[in-house]
Amino acid sequence: MVTYVNNTEDYYLFKEDLLMGHVKDDVPPEFKIRPLHIKDYKKGYLELLEQLTTVGNVSEAEWIKRFNSMKSNDDSIPQSYYIVVMEDLTTQKIIGSVTLVIEFKFIHHAGCRGRIEDVVTDKDYRGQRISHMLNKTLVSLAKEFGVYKLSLECKDSLIGFYENFGFKKDEGNNFLVQRFDRSKL
Repeated sequence: MVTYVNNTEDYYLFKEDLLMGHVKDDVPPEFKIRPLHIKDYKKGYLELLEQLTTVGNVSEAEWIKRFNSMKSNDDSIPQSYYIVVMEDLTTQKIIGSVTLVIEFKFIHHAGCRGRIEDVVTDKDYRGQRISHMLNKTLVSLAKEFGVYKLSLECKDSLIGFYENFGFKKDEGNNFLVQRFDRSKL
């Protein structure tokens, strides 16, 4: 049995009112864009992420521990993780998700850099502009936060999609990666 914190009804990753003004009117009434909630474990959030990449076996206790490590409990300190989901209110299933990661820097006048990550729409809902609505929401939020740069990594086939939100190739810059075998850690 997993124990949740008190008052989980409003236990979002970040305050829901931060999205006010960023969620546009083109969201159908049966869908809702909102912050990730601690109870989204039971609404298929990890199964949704499995459609994007490897998730592995994450117990509910591990979910709660990770969720709480990403959540800021001090309103005076901006947090780093803003995971926004779209829920189908008729099925209570999470059908889309996008993450905005904020990096706090000393450069650019102690500015912030943003990264868009983990963009995914449930396979049964693709073609309904869900990723479009979620990306539009987080780009707007990143602008409000005053990031000096917002970036993302994507497959070549998706470059055109992300150009719709103002992203462009940054000529002369490259993306490199190192992957580590976590089973040996």
